[in-house]
Amino acid sequence: MQAKAVIGRAASPLALLAAVALAGCGLGAGRAPSAVELSVTRDFGASPLPRSGALKISGQETAMSLLRRNHGVQTRYGGAFVQSVDGLAGGEEAGKPVDWFYYVNGVEASKGAASSNVDPGDHIWWDRHDWSQTGYIPAVVGSFPEPFLNGIGGKRLPVRIECAVVRGYACRTVAERLHALDIPAARAGVGIGGATATLRLLVGRWEQVVGDLDARRIADGPRMSGVYARFSADGHTLTLLDQDGHAVRALSAGAGLVAATRRAENAPVWVITGTDDAGMNLAARAFDQSTLRDHFAVALAAGETVALPARVTKP
Repeated sequence: MQAKAVIGRAASPLALLAAVALAGCGLGAGRAPSAVELSVTRDFGASPLPRSGALKISGQETAMSLLRRNHGVQTRYGGAFVQSVDGLAGGEEAGKPVDWFYYVNGVEASKGAASSNVDPGDHIWWDRHDWSQTGYIPAVVGSFPEPFLNGIGGKRLPVRIECAVVRGYACRTVAERLHALDIPAARAGVGIGGATATLRLLVGRWEQVVGDLDARRIADGPRMSGVYARFSADGHTLTLLDQDGHAVRALSAGAGLVAATRRAENAPVWVITGTDDAGMNLAARAFDQSTLRDHFAVALAAGETVALPARVTKP
C-alpha cells in the first residue's frame, strides 16, 4: 500500500493528513541505488503496465520518484497519494473500491511512497487492485528472491527454513533454491517459533504447519492474512478464492500452496505447504522466480499453477 493504512485506499481524514506529513519532494542528491527493479501491474499482478525503454533512475530515489520517472503519474493530497498511473486511476470499478498499492521486496510498504527511499537491490512493485475484501495484504511472493536476498529497509535478515521433515524432499528443495542464490539459511523443525526479525519459511503438509501462529492466519481468510485461499479443517482440501472472497475452486489430493503473510511489524513468514506430501513437494518445486513472478500467492495442482486471487473463468 502507498502507506500502511494510510495511502492507497479511501483513508480517514486524519490518516490522509498523516500521509501528507510523511510526503516529501521524493528526490535527493547522491548516488543512484544499483540493481533496482520496478514492476507496475494491475489486478493482483495479472497484467503488467508496459514501460518504454530501460528503467530510468537518478540520484537517491524514493518509491514515488522512481515511479514518476518511469510512468505517467497523477497524485492527490499534496503528492502523497498515487491517483493514477499511465491513465489507470483508482477509485471504483464495477462497484468495488480499487486503488494503487506498493510493495518493497515483497512487503507492503509501511510509510508513504514519497518518504520511502529506494535501497540497492530493491524490487519496488506497484499494483492496482480491488481492496473490498482487505485493504492490507502484508506480504506477497511475486518479488522472489526478495525479501531473502536484500532484506527489508536495506537490511538483510537471517533466514530459517522450518520443516516438518528436515531431511525430506521439500525441505531440501527449498534449501537448495536459496543456496543457489547464495542466501544462507538455517534449517530447523516446525514449531520452533520466535525470532520476529527472522525470515521464516514453513515447509510441510498443512496439517503439520497450521499450528504455527502465522500460518494459522491463512485459515482465517484474506482479511487476516492477505491470502486468497483457505484449507479445510482436516487440511485435505484447498479452496481458492476470487477477489470478492468467493470460493472459485476446490483442490484436493496433490494440491500445493506458496504464500506469504505477516503479523504486525514482524518479518514475513512464507508457507510452502499442501494437502498431502505430493502437494507439498509440488509447492517446493514452485519456489523459484519464474513460477512466482508477479503473483501475490500461487496454488499448485498437477501441471497447473493458479495465481491468487483466483480468476473466474467465463464460459
